[in-house]
Amino acid sequence: MENIKDFKERYEKEKVWGLLTSVDLYHCNPELIRDADAIRRYVDELCQIIDMKKFGDTLVVNFGEDERVAGFSMTQLIETSLISGHFANLTNAAYLDIFSCKYYDPQVAADFTQKFFQAKEMTIHYILRK
Repeated sequence: MENIKDFKERYEKEKVWGLLTSVDLYHCNPELIRDADAIRRYVDELCQIIDMKKFGDTLVVNFGEDERVAGFSMTQLIETSLISGHFANLTNAAYLDIFSCKYYDPQVAADFTQKFFQAKEMTIHYILRK
């Protein structure tokens, strides 16, 4: 991955549509990923940290007939796009996407996400959307 400073300069120079950050977390705290209120609190705190304004309430739904994918899913509209995620009970993993046409620091968002869910491992991908 490129240096985050260079990435921000590319974002501004190329006048892109938006930024997508995908954060995959492994070995999360099982209590946190199974707690709808904790997931809502995560969204509230993340929006403050990356300076995004929520549009409506956070939707958190627990579903999945297949044990492999069962767990909470979350969506949160923000004024500049969307935050979404799925929390897999079987593996204590979480898969989150943050998309916005307003710049934010993807590493800050990912580091906060890992810390919040107490994940032992993390994979992060971020791309500019044109």
